[in-house]
Amino acid sequence: MGKLSPATLRLVLLVSCGHALVHIYEQSLGSVEELAVEDSSFDIPADRQKKVSGELGNWLRLPFGFCAFLSGWLADRFGAKRLLLIYLFGCSAAAVMAWYSPTIFLLTMSMFLLGLFASIYHPAGVGLITHHTNPENRPMALGYHGIFGSAGLAAGPLLAGLVLNTGATWQQYYLVLAVPGTVLGLLFVVFLPRNHEDPHGADPSSSSDRRDDDAYWSSYVVLLSTACMTGIVYAAILHFLPRYLGEAGLTVPGIPEKSLRNYITAGVLVLGIFGQYGAGRIARPATLERLVAGSFFAAAPCVLWMASAEGPARIWAAALFAPLFFMHQPLYNSMIAKYVPRRRRSLCFGLSFTVGFGVGSFGPNLAGHINNYAILYSILAAMLAVCGLLALTLWRWHGPVQEP
Repeated sequence: MGKLSPATLRLVLLVSCGHALVHIYEQSLGSVEELAVEDSSFDIPADRQKKVSGELGNWLRLPFGFCAFLSGWLADRFGAKRLLLIYLFGCSAAAVMAWYSPTIFLLTMSMFLLGLFASIYHPAGVGLITHHTNPENRPMALGYHGIFGSAGLAAGPLLAGLVLNTGATWQQYYLVLAVPGTVLGLLFVVFLPRNHEDPHGADPSSSSDRRDDDAYWSSYVVLLSTACMTGIVYAAILHFLPRYLGEAGLTVPGIPEKSLRNYITAGVLVLGIFGQYGAGRIARPATLERLVAGSFFAAAPCVLWMASAEGPARIWAAALFAPLFFMHQPLYNSMIAKYVPRRRRSLCFGLSFTVGFGVGSFGPNLAGHINNYAILYSILAAMLAVCGLLALTLWRWHGPVQEP
C-alpha cells in the first residue's frame, strides 16, 4: 500500500471536509422532511405528505446528479478550486433561501438550488484527489475521502437532532447550515492549491503514467450501469431513513421523538466509516472489482432484512447495511480512475455522478409512492444483487492484473 506524503495528505483531508459538508447538505432534507411537510403554513393534506416529501427529495437530488457532468467539464476547463468555491458559497446561499421559504414552491426552488450547487463537489473534489495520487495510494486517499463522506451523512441528522432539541424549527436548521459552507469556503481560498499539477512531478513517459492514461470504455459503461442502481438504492433508503428508524418504537426520557430518530440515524450512518476505511486499507488495483462485488452481495441481504424488520430489529438491520454498502464507494471511484484517461478524469467522474445521483434522484420519489417496506426494499435488494453480478463481469475482464 502506497503511503501519502504529508502535503498530499493535507490536501486530501481539506478536500474531504468539503465531501463531509456536501453530504450534510444532501441529507439535510431527509433529516427534517416529516416536519417540513407537516408545517401548517404549507397546508399539505395528511394523505399527501409522504408523497410531497419524496417529490421534494427528488427535486433536491435531480440537479445534484444531472448537473455533475457539466461540473466535471467545468472543473477540467477552469480548475477544481474555482468550482469548489462556487459549490460552498452557493450551497450556503441556498440554505438561507430554505430558511426563508414561506411557500412549498419556494422551498422546492431552494432544494433545487441546493442540489445544483452541491452537484459541483464530487467531480471537482474527487478529480482533484486523483490528480494528486497514484494507483498505489489512491484507494487509501479515497478511503479517507469516503470516511469524511460517511461522517457527513451521519453529521446531518445528528446536527438536526441537536438543533431541534433546543426548540428550534426546521427552518432554523437550514440557517445553521449556511455557516459551515461559508467558513470552509474561506479556508479553501487560503489553503487549496490553484491547479492540478502533480506535486510529485511524475514523468509522463514512465510506464506507470502510460498505464494511467489507458482507457477501458466498455468497462466504464458497465460501471455506470451499477451507478444507476446503487444511486436509487442509496437515495431511496437515506431520504426516509429517519422516518423508518423512528417507527422502531424506541423512546428515551427527555429526548423528543423528532430528535431521537435523527440521533439513531446518525449512529447508523456513522458505521459507514468502518466500511470506507476497511475498503481503503485492503484494496489493491487488482482486487477492486472483487471487493466491489463482495460489497454489493453482502449489502443485499441486509436490505431484505430491513424489508421485514419490525421494532428495534430495524436499527440492527440498518446498522449492518451501512458499513457493507458504503465500502463500495472508494473502490468504485478507484475503478473509474483505473478505467479512464487521466486527462478526462473530472469529466468521467462528473458523468458517473450524473448517472448515480441523477438517476438515483428518483429513489425518494419511488419510496414515497410505495408505502409497503417489504415491496420497496425487496426491489432495492434485487438491484444490489444485479450490481454484484456486473462487478463480477468486470473482474472477469480485468483480473488478475499486475500492479502498475
